[in-house]
Amino acid sequence: MCQIFAGQNPADYEPTTRRLRLNGQSTSIRLEDSFWQMLDAIAAAENLSTPAFISKLHAEVLELRGEAPNFTSLLRCACLVHQRANMTIPDTIAAE
Repeated sequence: MCQIFAGQNPADYEPTTRRLRLNGQSTSIRLEDSFWQMLDAIAAAENLSTPAFISKLHAEVLELRGEAPNFTSLLRCACLVHQRANMTIPDTIAAE
């Protein structure tokens, strides 16, 4: 099992900072490349650029919660929510 996790390509968890605008404010977000790849894919599926998708998500969080504390963690968790929503669960596990 360790080879699956420990043996992954270091480039996948290399942090990258991207500059973008969140609702008119210039900011930067630092995430591991694997999360950027997932966010790029999610944004493309929504027919949005990644900055537009992130800005839209940020605006929705502000509307829903009034603030967006630890927004980078929210982005990581959004990737996990997306991943879970698209997982295929084998019938044998689903029946348990």
